[in-house]
Amino acid sequence: MTTDLRHSSAAVVSPGESAGERWARAQLFFDSKAYADAALILTGLVDEVPEQVGPRLLLARSYYHSAQLRRAEEQLREVIARDPVEHYAHLVLGRVLERQGRHAEAVPYLRLAAAFDGDFPED
Repeated sequence: MTTDLRHSSAAVVSPGESAGERWARAQLFFDSKAYADAALILTGLVDEVPEQVGPRLLLARSYYHSAQLRRAEEQLREVIARDPVEHYAHLVLGRVLERQGRHAEAVPYLRLAAAFDGDFPED
């Protein structure tokens, strides 16, 4: 039996939860493809712990999957500013830019992601 975790906004944000509980719940929403709901939780978490890259990266991915591409781009640029070698942020930013039709801007990010991952193109 599959549980649908999609809820109204009021049910997504629960006062009194610890950061760890919200992180776990956000991951559950993300895993169940309730990306907008995951983003609601993660937005508060990112505001609370802005120095942590993990919640911000999951927030960016939630925005990407819910077609909130400008918000995804903003979060991914912040992840890269905080952790310039976070290869997955480069990859997703490249894909966000491609999805917006900004192919030339995407190329350097996709190349960096490939290089960080050790995937060098053959000449």
